[in-house]
Amino acid sequence: MTDPLPPLQTYEIADFTLQSGAVLPRAELAYRTYGTLDADRSNAIIYPTSYGVVDADVAWLIGRDRVLDPSRYFIVALNMFGNGASSSPSTLARDPATGRFPAFSHVDNVTAQHRLITQHLGIDRLALAYGWSMGAQQVLHWGALFPDAVARIFAVCGTAKTSVHNQVFLESLRAALTTDPAWDGQKFTAHPERGLLAFGRVYAAWALSQSFYRDRVHESLGYSGITDYLADTWDKVFMHRDPHNLLSLLDTWQRCDISANSRFDGDLGAALSAITARTVHMASSTDLYFRAHDIRAEAAAMPNGTFAELKTVWGHRGGNPQQSPADEQKLRNAVQALLGT
Repeated sequence: MTDPLPPLQTYEIADFTLQSGAVLPRAELAYRTYGTLDADRSNAIIYPTSYGVVDADVAWLIGRDRVLDPSRYFIVALNMFGNGASSSPSTLARDPATGRFPAFSHVDNVTAQHRLITQHLGIDRLALAYGWSMGAQQVLHWGALFPDAVARIFAVCGTAKTSVHNQVFLESLRAALTTDPAWDGQKFTAHPERGLLAFGRVYAAWALSQSFYRDRVHESLGYSGITDYLADTWDKVFMHRDPHNLLSLLDTWQRCDISANSRFDGDLGAALSAITARTVHMASSTDLYFRAHDIRAEAAAMPNGTFAELKTVWGHRGGNPQQSPADEQKLRNAVQALLGT
């Protein structure tokens, strides 16, 4: 990772119409750039954020000898709507008529990102769109909605459409968070520490696999036992996040479906077949909610799609292997192979 981080920049879009029909008078898309754009503007990579983080939290994989190399590529790290850096409940007013915050979709994210890349940065075609989890969902939307604008896609641990089982997982998170006494049925009246603690404990069981805990991988990280591990990691990971932002991102995740738009009118097969970019659609062998079965089926429906499987005990977190150098090396090798095609 570049240290210190490059400055955070903001791209503003006036009167931005969301997929819901609502209009943001001023949409803000926060981003950072790494590396140098070639004279022919052919070496650009986008890297959108995943759930519950801002770009700085996942910048570890950008660097020489990391997964994304800024000495060779111009990397644009993109913050999706709802994460607190770009337009989010924490930065926006509620609708005075409904009392609700704007509802975001990945169509909104990718439409704004495309305007940033093409109109502001002057890049017509990306060398690579790389994303993990909700970031993978966004890069798959790029491939379906803007097929001429992206040459390659590397999507790891994310699907083009959120499965029913994944929906149930997300509902468990929502239920854990909104059981906090600060939830009044529509908003939080105080910071919901009890709800966020429960939220993190639910996530701890899903984000990592049974094999991770059975093999006591957490002890190899320096923890004496599971109690210490949970207290020092998952009890803290969401505690500083805005709870309304977390709910907004849950909504975006749940409504993810690359065919749920006017272009494809619900035809998932047509949307997947529209992804003409050379695509590696990678699953983690132990991911509990973005299942390999679903990812394999989606890859098979893409003209240039390839299914790949990361063999790991790290579950969903295998696709963001900050603490697993072996998995990071596998990702790096796979990305380099894709870029070499």
